[in-house]
Amino acid sequence: MNSGKVDDESLVESVVPAGVTRSATGEAGNGDVSRRDFLQAGALLGAAIVAPGCATASGAAVRPTNTPERSAPPYDVVIVGGGPGGLAAALTLGRSRRRVLLCDSGSRRNAAAEHIHNFVTRDGTSPEEFRRIGREQLAAYPSVDVQDVRVVSVSGARDAFQIGLTSGVARSRRVLLCTGMLDERLPIQGFDELWGHAIFQCPYCHGWEVQDQRWGYLVTASDAQMLLPFALQARGWTRDVVVFTSGTFDVPAETRARLRAAGISIETDPVRRFITRERRLEAVELSTGSIVPCAVIFTHPAQRQVELVGSLGLTLDEHGYVRADPMRGETSMPGVYAAGDLTTRMQGAIWAAAAGARAAAMINVDLAMSAASGELGEDAEPVGRGAGDTSPSVPSSDR
Repeated sequence: MNSGKVDDESLVESVVPAGVTRSATGEAGNGDVSRRDFLQAGALLGAAIVAPGCATASGAAVRPTNTPERSAPPYDVVIVGGGPGGLAAALTLGRSRRRVLLCDSGSRRNAAAEHIHNFVTRDGTSPEEFRRIGREQLAAYPSVDVQDVRVVSVSGARDAFQIGLTSGVARSRRVLLCTGMLDERLPIQGFDELWGHAIFQCPYCHGWEVQDQRWGYLVTASDAQMLLPFALQARGWTRDVVVFTSGTFDVPAETRARLRAAGISIETDPVRRFITRERRLEAVELSTGSIVPCAVIFTHPAQRQVELVGSLGLTLDEHGYVRADPMRGETSMPGVYAAGDLTTRMQGAIWAAAAGARAAAMINVDLAMSAASGELGEDAEPVGRGAGDTSPSVPSSDR
């Protein structure tokens, strides 16, 4: 269980007999037959409640079968992304007895990293092992469905979202985005080879392993305000720090003086290439031909949202991160929440996990309040240990 990819459409709508209309709340429009009455009557008569004509992902119709089947109720929450944030959110919601679909497309932002660090009880764990353990623990919660599928679209509205998957369609009352960010690699020879091995973003995640070596800090114009605080904090791991600006901005005289006082040198000529050997950095070559020895580089390349997030039209902040309520995690689209790297530059596995758990708790409260006010109708029943196999599922060719 955990991650995501699929291919077919789930039957997600109940059929109402001719002459009976349904309001937006799901009650029978003629005042005589409710949805609950209809389903109970259908069960007594042995009727097969299926949805003839539902379109699959490829556009083909799903034909009725002779097997009696109830339409699967909607998920309470569909989580997009199976990294630390998504796993933590699924765990929180599973323990809250919510019906959850965790979708993981399989592509990891930290794919190049060898280990996860600065995560209590998991320090030094590989990303693959971290996800394996997370999925293994989620298997104890029957209401959590983890699938290796990619979410391609989100439509509808609060309490009635349609989630387009590579395998079909799922319904959900809430959506939680834990998609992370896409890093734009710098067009410097050797950058891709060293990314995750000798080029890092976070000293809290990687600094201990390279302590007391020579660090380079490659700063761009967009991160110029971070030059002084980052370079000074780097001295907690090593006293040998050199800053590379590539001439993209002017360093104020006061900043130069403070760096010089801290024993930090500045190279302003453009970086031509990284001199490497077996995924290890040996030196930085500048446009002048100068060679500057270095063991590791820290830098913060530009980031962008994944295509799905961009398609939703969510409000972003001035740096391109999804603007979400700082406590609840809800975005500008009601019912759609976001947690983790896509919302902040403060990025790391443990912070994403904490944000995912918090957003999940807020969603659970929101669902509980909606159910108490009668917004969700009869399908808002919790799923517990003794409830049997009642959690909805989306067909997957990969399972």
